[in-house]
Amino acid sequence: MSECLFCKIVKKEIPSEVVYENDDVIAFKDIHPRAPIHILIIPKTHIGSVASVTAKEAQAIPPLFLAAQKIADQFKVKEKGFRTVFNVGADAGMMVDHLHLHLLAGKRLFGMG
Repeated sequence: MSECLFCKIVKKEIPSEVVYENDDVIAFKDIHPRAPIHILIIPKTHIGSVASVTAKEAQAIPPLFLAAQKIADQFKVKEKGFRTVFNVGADAGMMVDHLHLHLLAGKRLFGMG
């Protein structure tokens, strides 16, 4: 997807504040943070969303959670707590049609749970 914003970030065509990267995943700070620490963790291959993921594409999801563990360690929030969430569709607040996991931390997070 040549016009996907996150694909452009993966290709380094658009700048971002990368906090973690490996062969499968890139993670960067959200430009509109909802918490003191708000990181987006995305697969480097384009996948639309959790709602449309195929069995083959689903293999890209576990590395997102492994990256979340490392990022939580990096930001020293693993013990105190952090939230991970997938937004799916406009009503949930999904703004970019590229599967992404939000990692939120840095304060007590209220709401769902």
